[in-house]
Amino acid sequence: MIVALGWYTSLDLGDLRRPPPEAGNAQITLLDRAGVVFASFGDRYGDYLRLEQMSPWLPKAVVAIEDRRFYEHPGIDPIGIARALVQDLKAGHIVQGGSTISQQLAKLAFLSPERSLARKVKEALYALWIEARFSKSEILDAYLNRVYLGSGAYGVDAAARRYFAKPAGQLSLAEAAMLAGVIRAPSHFAPTRDLALAQQRAAVVLASMVETGVLTPEQAAAAKAHPATLATPKLRAGSGYLAEWVAAESRLYADPGQPRLKVRTTLDRHMQQAAEAAVQSVFAQTGAQVGQAALVAMTPDGRIRAMLGGRDYAKSQFNRATQAERQPGSAFKLFVYLAALEAGLRPEDHISAAPIEVDGWRPRNDDDTYPPSITVADAFAHSVNTAAVRLTEQVGHKAVIKMARRLGITSTLRDDPSLALGSSEVRLLELTGAYASIANHGRLVWPEAIESIEGSNNKVLYRRRPVDEPVLEPAVVRAMRAMLEVTVLRGTGRQAALHRFVAGKTGTSSDNRDAWFIGFTDDLVVGVWVGNDDGRPMAGVSGGSLPALIFRDFILRAEGDEAFLPEPPPSKPHEHPMVDALGAFVSDLVHSIKGLFGGN
Repeated sequence: MIVALGWYTSLDLGDLRRPPPEAGNAQITLLDRAGVVFASFGDRYGDYLRLEQMSPWLPKAVVAIEDRRFYEHPGIDPIGIARALVQDLKAGHIVQGGSTISQQLAKLAFLSPERSLARKVKEALYALWIEARFSKSEILDAYLNRVYLGSGAYGVDAAARRYFAKPAGQLSLAEAAMLAGVIRAPSHFAPTRDLALAQQRAAVVLASMVETGVLTPEQAAAAKAHPATLATPKLRAGSGYLAEWVAAESRLYADPGQPRLKVRTTLDRHMQQAAEAAVQSVFAQTGAQVGQAALVAMTPDGRIRAMLGGRDYAKSQFNRATQAERQPGSAFKLFVYLAALEAGLRPEDHISAAPIEVDGWRPRNDDDTYPPSITVADAFAHSVNTAAVRLTEQVGHKAVIKMARRLGITSTLRDDPSLALGSSEVRLLELTGAYASIANHGRLVWPEAIESIEGSNNKVLYRRRPVDEPVLEPAVVRAMRAMLEVTVLRGTGRQAALHRFVAGKTGTSSDNRDAWFIGFTDDLVVGVWVGNDDGRPMAGVSGGSLPALIFRDFILRAEGDEAFLPEPPPSKPHEHPMVDALGAFVSDLVHSIKGLFGGN
């Protein structure tokens, strides 16, 4: 009867010698724009290896700790079960399971993880069938290629590469013992969770190997004296913040049943390295006591070439480019002036920067001067607060909010008088995307780092289709580009200037808690934020200092150019209004003429 039942239940069993089917979380492989793999996520499967292809210590360690009578029993080990029962009774709780390797393989290959008497009976019957059909070597290599070893790794080769950055055939005795020790409780003994505990468990495995006679005490002592350690991961550019973000985004586009996803990204590794180097270099040179920085670089149509969500991914995985919402300060004035330009205002027109009061609130200018007349271009370039508030009241709060929404701002914007000065929090990624719409000549930009996603058999599941929707009139775009360029040439963004075309805007929130520079060249749009996670003020740091310097350093590394130190700033525009107005008019006229001929 038992033989007949075993034969019946085995009719639907597959061949254990085939590689294990892919299951669990989808394995996501990320490729940069050149097609080079730079990161992977999800469950990992290594090469399917025969015993002779593995380190000789590995099967010996596993048998010693998991099933020391493996070569003697027929699939079920009554002696092992009795020994485990005695140990469990002594301890007062379950410390040994008693399952043989054949039973564990049956469970891995054919059964669900449910705990029931019926499943245990099936497990025993399947183990007997496995032993009758396959050799001990075939059973052991099938088990070692399927067993879960923590950190998303299935099989000894995947685990060896995950923990020690080498194939399973090259494992040392200490490393083999550590892997064998993980099997009993992967979530507990995985070295990535607690290396010291994994080393202690490996010592137990070595002791078992001595007890079973496959290891001498001297060999065990040598391995204990030099325990296995984790390999230091060689992080490729972009394998931190950007990779985590892309992996999460790709899951939104793909069928959850897909076992493997190949994601082709827009990442440029050279530019990513330039971003990381620029932040490190500027902080080292200035010695600024600022906690964090973030950077996003994209093409004018929104293809993200580099992303930095913090100064050190190993210390903090919080992505300040995509997750943090901070006050943009004057960088938000882009939407105020766009709404004003759309309403008919011109860069050469004059507005008042005199003191203004709105609902009992009086905005201040940084230099505490309030000229009665200033050009629109200079009010923008020098970030005059009273002028921006006055413009917002003239065009209306709703017009400013509507403009921000049109350019891709999705964060909550508060409808109050301080709106003009960037009091509502936004994310660096969305603000940079809004500025990209100006670089993209008035067409909407949706920042994205995924070019395409392929599933099984290279089937394309998703392909990027850039948004090609005009959201601003050409004349408004030309005027704003000219004003952004003037801001870099002789306004608050002078530290970002290069020999060639650069346009941008600074932003500093109240009490210098956040500092921003968002700018662009002909080919790249770059947003930079610096600040402290706890919101502590940064003495002496503004958008025109650290962020502008990081922007310039990045552009030099990514695109190349000769930097130059701008001449001393000219007299304040409101000190000589007629001369300054004439200069602004001539500058804007030149840019308008250039624009007619396709120039910048």
